[in-house]
Amino acid sequence: MSVVDTAPTRLLDGLRADGRPVPIAEHVEQYGPLPVEVRPEELRRRIAESGLTGRGGAAFPTAAKLESVLGGRTRPIVVANGAEGEPPSGKDKVLLAYAPHLVIDGALLAARATGAKQVVIATTSAVHAAVAHALAERPREGGIAVQTTTVPDRFVAGEETALVQFLNGGPALPTFTPPRPYERGVGGAPTAVLNVETLAHLALIGRFGGASFRAAGTPSEPGSALVTVSGAVLEPGVYEIALGSSFEALLAQAGADGSAQAYLVGGYFGTWVKAADLRGAAISNASIARFGASLGARAIVVLPADACGIVETARVARYLAEQSAGQCGPCVHGLAAIASSLEQLVQRGRHTPDAGLLRRRLAQVARRGACRHPDGAVALVASALRVFSDELDRHLHGRRCTGHARAVLPIP
Repeated sequence: MSVVDTAPTRLLDGLRADGRPVPIAEHVEQYGPLPVEVRPEELRRRIAESGLTGRGGAAFPTAAKLESVLGGRTRPIVVANGAEGEPPSGKDKVLLAYAPHLVIDGALLAARATGAKQVVIATTSAVHAAVAHALAERPREGGIAVQTTTVPDRFVAGEETALVQFLNGGPALPTFTPPRPYERGVGGAPTAVLNVETLAHLALIGRFGGASFRAAGTPSEPGSALVTVSGAVLEPGVYEIALGSSFEALLAQAGADGSAQAYLVGGYFGTWVKAADLRGAAISNASIARFGASLGARAIVVLPADACGIVETARVARYLAEQSAGQCGPCVHGLAAIASSLEQLVQRGRHTPDAGLLRRRLAQVARRGACRHPDGAVALVASALRVFSDELDRHLHGRRCTGHARAVLPIP
């Protein structure tokens, strides 16, 4: 198959204006048929050339993940991870609800690239029907069986070992590693777990080549990405941007008025960053690393000037404590203690707040968990203490909080 330089390589370009899911006929008209004539080694070459990294948060090279399941005695399995448990993120749900065939194409090409004959598409209940309908529109392609399943709606369910354990009949909770899913995953087979946005990009790279993907983005972080913007904006939603684009341009497009005090970047395992610090910054890991931040799941929440970042973080800390996998002391006891310390800070009255105790608890939990859930929660709280030091001081000294009662961050 020839590589088309002027190919449509943005994920949201093919969405219907009427807001309905794209049917298979329109999908094929927009992007062309699945490139079944491209050999597996050529697919892997195109993916490697593209520089595509995982869009679920970890940013692991997709080509390396596919290579990791090759060469074993057992035929690998591909899992499309649409279990989006991040409350402020909606990008995966948008893709599965409105462009499911792009995700299915990517999963089929990942299967062809690895020799897999089984694909599992894991979704939330909100979009399961759309994916099931899309699968019913398609014939079985290349002898590859595709099935869809609904994953419990909880924060840790999308972690890849939790997803594999659920597909193997267990609870949707992270497991101890090794083995990793690429070593022994679903049914004991080598398993490539790929985020659904990653697979949607792969569907276009398989058709149009790596150079077409690299036409957007930066040399070190190529391509476009889906970003969920919420909070104090006029038009919250999912936006597709070229990596390396301006934060200010994206926020202006979403209708931010410029009065925000801070941004939560990367979701609930992310980092609070002062609004003034992000002026002139680019939407790339390289640009925001100096703030101790990364894009993560690319969920950005705009905190208005009349909200309290300490209060908001206390709400999220309690939610994360309640979402604990319940498998180790730092998660079960440490996160609950951290949430309690923050709640004492914001409630005033019955308890004397102790910021020193809170910081000691953060240090005691960091890097001691059985999975990365405690570390993500600790990083979020630690960034709040840095960025909202003025608010912290008000709470410590019993002065009125500058925030209002209306909650900003979504808690299920």
